Amino acid sequence: MEYFRPLVQHGVVRPEGEVPLAGQALWFTHAERLTREEKPEIVAAQNIPSDVLNRLTLPRAEIAGLPMDFPQIMGILNATPDSFSDGGVHNSVEAALSSAEDMVSHGASILDIGGESTRPGASYVPEDEEIARTKPLIEAIRAKTDALISIDTRKAGVARAAWNAGAGLINDVSGFTFDPQLAPFCAQVGAPVCAMHMQGDPATMQDDPQYDDVLLDVYDFLEEQVVQLEKLGLKRDQIVVDPGIGFGKTEAHNLTLLQNLSVFHGLGCPILLGVSRKGFIGQIGKEPRKDARAPGSIAVALAGLAQGVQIIRVHDVAETAQALRLWAAVR
Repeated sequence: MEYFRPLVQHGVVRPEGEVPLAGQALWFTHAERLTREEKPEIVAAQNIPSDVLNRLTLPRAEIAGLPMDFPQIMGILNATPDSFSDGGVHNSVEAALSSAEDMVSHGASILDIGGESTRPGASYVPEDEEIARTKPLIEAIRAKTDALISIDTRKAGVARAAWNAGAGLINDVSGFTFDPQLAPFCAQVGAPVCAMHMQGDPATMQDDPQYDDVLLDVYDFLEEQVVQLEKLGLKRDQIVVDPGIGFGKTEAHNLTLLQNLSVFHGLGCPILLGVSRKGFIGQIGKEPRKDARAPGSIAVALAGLAQGVQIIRVHDVAETAQALRLWAAVR
């Protein structure tokens, strides 16, 4: 199998032979051709197979009304006592709602609500407890703001309760491998979804992650999950993919994925990047305090945007939105 990683560029003046990246202002003239058997090589865009080139270049459809031709900010709101960065901060609906309104006022167009921590070593949360944590918050946010609400869950019952309460996106860190009823439910109601890659589960994922080729292994997993979701009736242009930075990956795995993010445009789906405050940012950036990692998180997010990522999932919304405005202005 061949994989093609666009060598992404930007600028008003463009050379002959350039093609747009996923309908954005970014473009490319060449791509890196990757296989599992041969050395990488650089090829001209016109030499990429037409079906792959179409996926790389065609504009992405709106997701729940949000355009995908300019980056969207997803604010993280965990209604959990033990999430790695903001656990316990939003234990009451009032506190969580205040944070949600603050995120929206500072530029978040999506709010990702989670009731089960997925930090390394986290334990399973029963479905009824996860619903009790998330449903009242979603109802409160829906009554106060028009922002798109995403439910961060692996469980069909939680997704159903969240959808009925006003959520508009189902974000599954297991890539729809945990609960066999979740994907059929999403297809039944026509919910946009995000499929993430994770090796193992939160309790064990960082014990000793191994890959033959992390970039191609993650790509193949996401491609297979997208195909399975399509077979259930979901449209590819309503599926977001997330390579799952930090979920069953070493620092080297994370960096390989980040350096090659543009390959995932070959899936024909919008790409979500979640790196905010993660361990490798603290390690490389030499910042042990999780809530002081905004600069490192923003640096990696902007690197992702330069490769055409459409959604960035962050804790520090105001700081990220400011950086995004400046990034867009100078480009």
